[in-house]
Amino acid sequence: MGLFDRIGRVVKANLNDVVSKAEDPEKILEQSILDMQEDLVQLRQAVAKSIATNKRTEQQYNQAQSQANQWQQRAQLALQKGDENLAREALVRKKGHAETAATIKPQVDAQRGQVDSLKKNLIQLESKISEAKTKKNMLKARLQAAKANEQLQNSIGSFNPSSATGAFDRMEEKVLEIEARSQGAAELAGSDLESQFAQLEAGNDVDDELLAMKAQLTGGSVSQGALPESKTAASEPVDAELEELRSQLKDI
Repeated sequence: MGLFDRIGRVVKANLNDVVSKAEDPEKILEQSILDMQEDLVQLRQAVAKSIATNKRTEQQYNQAQSQANQWQQRAQLALQKGDENLAREALVRKKGHAETAATIKPQVDAQRGQVDSLKKNLIQLESKISEAKTKKNMLKARLQAAKANEQLQNSIGSFNPSSATGAFDRMEEKVLEIEARSQGAAELAGSDLESQFAQLEAGNDVDDELLAMKAQLTGGSVSQGALPESKTAASEPVDAELEELRSQLKDI
């Protein structure tokens, strides 16, 4: 294989590839319908011209045939009148028109056949155009569906589930962290309240212990609500202060 043949083949292959990539199915379908419609217009014009030509040829044939018949009648009339020369002349004219009609007759038949063939082709082309339009609409619908599916598949292909899952995991960790901080704050608030009540309870235990100690010193039991009548001089200030604290606690 020569160098130029190889170069030519490479150029053709590249051109075919460029053309194939540049072809838009939807546009090609539309253009194909337009081309078929243009062919239909041209075929209709051809049929119209053929019909017109056939009619003119038929008129010429009919005219020649009519004149031949007319000269035939004139020849008969002249012969009836006894004028053979005139009858002979009429027959000569009749023969000329008859020959013309005989010459035109094959053309008429051929043109009539051509017109019939063109009409059949016209009907077939119209039917093909109608079918092509229906098929074009179906192909366009399939093309749009295929493009939509291709776009969807590309979107699915570009979707990274691991990154999306990672984002959800990070957000879940943040939510858990916020919940933990909220629970911690609630526990701190609760512990502070618990400590306050614990102090109050601890105060009551001290009072009970003091009462128990007083009971031991006086030799009897002393309730929390009342102090013994006999007190030593040393314990009177303490008792008075305790009574005052106890009164303040009752008021609270």
